[in-house]
Amino acid sequence: MIFDVSYWTRVLKRILYVVFILIGLYIGLKLSIFYMPFLVAFIISLLIEPSIKYIMRKTNFTRRTSSIIIFVLVLIIILGSLSWVIVTLISESSSLLQGLNDYFEKASQIFNNIISGFDFDKIHLSDEILTVFQNSTGDVLQNISTWLRNSLTGVVNIVTSIPSIAICIGITVLALYFICVDKIYILDQIEHHLPKVWVKKLGRHLKELTQTLGGYLKAEATLILVSFIISLVGLYILKIVGFKIDYPLLMALFIGFVDALPILGSGTVMIPWAIICSINGDLNLGIAIIVLLIIMSIVRQILEPKLVSKNIGVHPIFTLIAMYTGFKLIGVIGLLIGPIVLIIVKNIFASLIDKGVFKTIFDKR
Repeated sequence: MIFDVSYWTRVLKRILYVVFILIGLYIGLKLSIFYMPFLVAFIISLLIEPSIKYIMRKTNFTRRTSSIIIFVLVLIIILGSLSWVIVTLISESSSLLQGLNDYFEKASQIFNNIISGFDFDKIHLSDEILTVFQNSTGDVLQNISTWLRNSLTGVVNIVTSIPSIAICIGITVLALYFICVDKIYILDQIEHHLPKVWVKKLGRHLKELTQTLGGYLKAEATLILVSFIISLVGLYILKIVGFKIDYPLLMALFIGFVDALPILGSGTVMIPWAIICSINGDLNLGIAIIVLLIIMSIVRQILEPKLVSKNIGVHPIFTLIAMYTGFKLIGVIGLLIGPIVLIIVKNIFASLIDKGVFKTIFDKR
């Protein structure tokens, strides 16, 4: 058997190419988390860039003047929103923590009432199986209670760590100012210090990535924000008119988070919530929640075709795998990051995927 050195050298180079890119992605994600304030500032700068260009075009102001005008407006909106969110989150989370045991006792009582009203003789379940079923249900409720308590405690700890939040917000604000005002200078410096070959390749990849990932994230962020605002306003209206909704901001944030997850949606939260309210005797609230869900779904269906111009081409099963992998590696936030990483990997290895991964690596040509 003849050992083809040139063939296996090409295969090794292709494998190393893939490995180095994956290592680079991993390092990039770690650095993104470490330098989160700068990443947030960069994302906000991308979102407000059209507004800066619009001011420059309509008023003939310089970029610095236009950037400062938009920056001040955005800063007022962000700081005002953050102040309200922090105060409300502390209030609602603390209140929910105090009454958490009562809520789960009610949930356990409702479940036991359902079980006691069900005729298990028809399906011939033994007493042992029924006992195991009831005990396991109690364990599930207890685990949910513990997880929710830990999550709420974490939220309270985060929002009450004022020095850390103030430092991160301060750095983000300063970074946003410099990125907006001195964007041309920053780009010139990056181009000056990097090799021309790198600049061309980096520019091409960033352009492609911005068109796919950037456009997708911007569209999804808009849809999620719309869902959050509609749910928040709707829940506060229901609370004002007399419905028993104790934690509108927490519920709106939770609905927005679930709505951000691919495959899932706001109905994953609101439908069970409406059913529980109806079972608990508050049928009017259950109907109101369903009506609010219908309004959110209609608005999303109207906006989605306009915002999401094209499909990213990722099958739901791969998105589900990415969500599960992200969850197992870094926890709940991985449910959001996993699909984003999948889109980045798909974009970088687009030609490799189109031709066939193993076919391209081990092809003799």
